[in-house]
Amino acid sequence: MYERSGKMLVSKSLNENKNILESAFRDCGDVIIRTFLAGPDKDMKMMIVYVDNMINKTVTEDLIMTNLMPRTRVRADVNILDKLKNEAISIGEIKEENDFDNIFTSILLGDTAIFADKDDKALIASTKGWPTRGVPKVENEVVVQGPKDAFGEAINFNIVLMRRRIRDTGLKVIRLRCGRRSKTDIAVMYIEGIARDEIVKRVIESIKKIDVDAVIDGGYIEQLTEKKWWSPFPQVQMTERPDKAAAAILEGRVVAAVDNSPLALLLPSTLNTFFQAAEDYYDRWQIMSFIRLIRYAAAFLALALPGLYIAITLYNPNLLPVEAVLKIAGTRIDVPFSAVTEVFGMEIAFELLREAGIRLPSSIGSTLGIVGGIVIGQAAVEAGLVGPVVVIVSAITGICTFVIPNQAMVNGIRLSKYIILILSAALGMFGFWTGILLVIVHLCSLESFGIPYMYPYCSASERGWDDLKDSIIRLPLFMLRKRPIFASPKNKIRRGKR
Repeated sequence: MYERSGKMLVSKSLNENKNILESAFRDCGDVIIRTFLAGPDKDMKMMIVYVDNMINKTVTEDLIMTNLMPRTRVRADVNILDKLKNEAISIGEIKEENDFDNIFTSILLGDTAIFADKDDKALIASTKGWPTRGVPKVENEVVVQGPKDAFGEAINFNIVLMRRRIRDTGLKVIRLRCGRRSKTDIAVMYIEGIARDEIVKRVIESIKKIDVDAVIDGGYIEQLTEKKWWSPFPQVQMTERPDKAAAAILEGRVVAAVDNSPLALLLPSTLNTFFQAAEDYYDRWQIMSFIRLIRYAAAFLALALPGLYIAITLYNPNLLPVEAVLKIAGTRIDVPFSAVTEVFGMEIAFELLREAGIRLPSSIGSTLGIVGGIVIGQAAVEAGLVGPVVVIVSAITGICTFVIPNQAMVNGIRLSKYIILILSAALGMFGFWTGILLVIVHLCSLESFGIPYMYPYCSASERGWDDLKDSIIRLPLFMLRKRPIFASPKNKIRRGKR
């Protein structure tokens, strides 16, 4: 072994290489280091290294071990590994490596390293074969009409799902690695000629700049690449659906798949993309446009309804008909708490029920959410702790959050809701509209890899208003001739004229 430029390189002494490997993998019981004699005369001293249960044993035993042992006709000389690579080892993906750091990483990824005495390099054979759970079904982004398969935890499996949908040589897959200790594989996918070069470059550079011990999930990439980290709203869209990721790539966006994560990142992202579902394009445009309107209305109600109730009840009851005011006042005669305390209490109770339903086993989680909400709400009203109107307001607010197709956007609305609540409690309708304005201004200040967050609701005139055709209203597919703002200006047309 010798060092050059700070790198630990492979030595020509097999024993020395073995000592380095045994030292690096000390107390690693799943790492197999085996030395053996190969060749027809058994005069070649060799060694293979791999991680048990992370390799395809059939490949390792049949295509490597069997060919390296007496069956091979290669005799010992100084170019033994070159001859083995070209004449003995029948594996499609094999490469030479002399840097121990890269060899360690390859072994831990499921490859097999082959060493030979008197040779200062190693062969890295692709033998990955760790257990997977097959093709999972969509759990969170469920659709009535459309594919039911979802991404898995294996990155190579996820790349295959994308290749099945986009059979184009222009689909590029850039392999990166993140995490000093985890060395997590990341696949950046895009279509050359459709995706903007500057966006692809920014995405790759942002990932390369990440310097952490480990990247366990795609959420690490999302948080470490966003600029305005204090914002409650997501600036990176994540999905478990391969069809949605494929559609994003065809629009000119970049998809980043992270190993060990069943979610892919869609870059860049705008507010409008978080309200789009894969099913929007599988059914007729009339009903899907109506559903989109419902989603935006639900988002506004989830954000504003509790604050609006407080502002009207405490400061501006004159905005309601007299009959409605008297009815609300009648329901609150025996309530010992203020309207602010009522609303905050019910909102916190709903958050507790939501989290409890998520953490419990699926068989009883949904039951708890429904039964718990009914029981607690009814009991609170009968005990005179809250008014029935507050229960209705909290229930509507909670239901509206389930209409939004992206959970990250729901979380941003959930947090922003409390800011509007506080301002409404302090300043009435003035505080309510101030809170709404603050949220809108904040959304307008965001961007995602150079794309305005509020596009196409701002600056849409620069592109002839084309992107508004797929916003709050989804026009028929034959009218969506041009790709959105994410795509390169040189390749904007995605379909011919009807």
